[in-house]
Amino acid sequence: MMKYNQLIAVTLLVSAIGLSACKEQPKENKEETQKTATEGRKEYYEVAPNVKLHVTDLGNGPAVVLIHGYPLSDASWEYQYHALVKAGYRAIGITLRGFGQSDKPFGKYDYDQFADDIKSVLDQMDIKDAVIGGHSMGGAIVLHYAAKYNGAHIKKLGLFSAAAPRHTKTADYPYPLFTKEDISSWVALNDSDRPALLAAVGGKFALNATSLSPGIGQWLYSIELQSSAYAMEQALISLRDEDLRADLAKIKIPTLIMHAKNDHIVAYALAQQMNKGIEGSKLVTFDKSGHASFLEEKDKFNEELIKFIKE
Repeated sequence: MMKYNQLIAVTLLVSAIGLSACKEQPKENKEETQKTATEGRKEYYEVAPNVKLHVTDLGNGPAVVLIHGYPLSDASWEYQYHALVKAGYRAIGITLRGFGQSDKPFGKYDYDQFADDIKSVLDQMDIKDAVIGGHSMGGAIVLHYAAKYNGAHIKKLGLFSAAAPRHTKTADYPYPLFTKEDISSWVALNDSDRPALLAAVGGKFALNATSLSPGIGQWLYSIELQSSAYAMEQALISLRDEDLRADLAKIKIPTLIMHAKNDHIVAYALAQQMNKGIEGSKLVTFDKSGHASFLEEKDKFNEELIKFIKE
């Protein structure tokens, strides 16, 4: 009987040791998993009730914030993200409300609203001393953001083929390529045949028919089709009517202006006017591209952008 009891005790002891070992093993595995797992980053930020914006957030280092043109999204900066991340920067692309994968609510789509949305995202991300840049309509929006919020969150400004300070001609401002009536006809086309509008804008987007590959052209078209028809209409009206001339003198941070001489959508003369109106700004001219220098001459574009960031 004594031997039997001793055998039971030994068996229980071995079992307890085995159970203890089993309990410890998952802890070690869990710790190892935590070490190797990649931390995810938020893709959506709520800027108003029921309005979330899609954000691309890649890399580590000083922040570079990019705002897309009309009617694209943060996806259009694909070939800038690669260069910025490899150069040691955190590349952040914000998609404006109404476009891409952002929410598409009814309401305002003017430069004030877009600037407020950008401010909300940068507040939530706790971004400090960033370089912010925008293409086309996005350029006008970041110009207004910098003026309205006195450079909050940012230390440098980039204006890339920017549709600023005004996109349509007036009696006292002859520099833009289009009249108010021209843009109004685009609004009407948006409301009757949106693919025809995209074709009309797309026909002027690049320097010529071969400066962008068919694949890149199709990729851009697929991004454009994600946009809300309502947002496209309202943003066109803002492009037609907004006037940011008073904002130029408010810009007190280093500013890079990049623009092609043969831009068929935003006149090079506008870049010259911004260069005159923004104290200390630098103008870099592109000779082998149209409105899409960031794609048509992406190597030069990326080099000039990174050089500006480092200065």
